[in-house]
Amino acid sequence: MSAPASTRKFPGSGALRETGQLFALGLDVIVGIFKRPFQLREFIEQSWFIASVTILPTALVSIPFGALVALELGSLITQLGAQSFIGAASVLAIIQQAAPIVTALLVAGAGGSAICADIGARTIREEIDAMEVLGVSAIQRLVVPRVLASMLVALLLNGLVSVIGVLGGYFFNVVLQGGTPGAYLASFSALAQLPDLWISEIKAVIFGFIAGVVAAYRGLNPKGGPKGVGDAVNQSVVITFLLLFAVNFTLTAVYLQIVPAKGS
Repeated sequence: MSAPASTRKFPGSGALRETGQLFALGLDVIVGIFKRPFQLREFIEQSWFIASVTILPTALVSIPFGALVALELGSLITQLGAQSFIGAASVLAIIQQAAPIVTALLVAGAGGSAICADIGARTIREEIDAMEVLGVSAIQRLVVPRVLASMLVALLLNGLVSVIGVLGGYFFNVVLQGGTPGAYLASFSALAQLPDLWISEIKAVIFGFIAGVVAAYRGLNPKGGPKGVGDAVNQSVVITFLLLFAVNFTLTAVYLQIVPAKGS
C-alpha cells in the first residue's frame, strides 16, 4: 500500500530543507551581530584560539603555494614571450585567488572543525537545550562570537598569505627562473590596482563567515551521539569547501565585470 501523498517526500527535499535551515542560521547570525549584549570575551578567546591553530599551517602552505603559482605562470608566460609580465601575473593570481582560498581552507579545516566539535559536544550533552530553557540564545552566546572570530582571523590571515606568497613567488621567479627584480616589480606596479586587494579581503571575510556558519550549523545538528559529532565535523569541512569554490567563482565573475582592468 503506497504512502499518502502528504507524507511522501520528493527527491532532494532533505537537501533543500538543510539548505534552508543553513541560510536561516546565517540570517540569525547577521541579526545577532547587532544585538546586545555582545559576547566580547568569548569573541576574543575564539579569535585567539582560531589564530593559534591556523597561523603556522597557513604560513607553511602559502610558501609553496606562491612558489607553485610563480613557477607555473613563469614557465607559461616565458613560452608566450611575455616575460615582462611574470611579476604582475604571479602577484595578481596570488592576491586575488590563491590567498583567499588558502586562508579559507585553513580556517575551515582547522578553526571550523574545532568550532563544529565544540558546539556538537555541547549539543549532545544537552547544554544547548538547557541554555534555551533558561532563555539564553545559543546563537547569540556561542555562534555569533565564533563566526565573527572566523571572519576576523580570515581577514588577517589573508594579508599574511598575500605577503608570504608574493615574497615566495618573487624569490622563485628571480632566483630559479632567472628573472630580473626590476621587471618583476615594474610589471606588478603597472597592472595591479587597489581594488585587487579589496576583493581579496572581501573574499576572505565572506569565506570566514561561511566557514563559521557551516561549522556552527553542523555542530547544532549532530546525528547519532558522539559518533555523529565526528561525522558532523567531516561534513562541515566538505560542505564549506564546496560552498567556497562556488562563491569564489561568483565573486570573481562579478568583480571582473564591475572593475575594469588597469590601463583598459
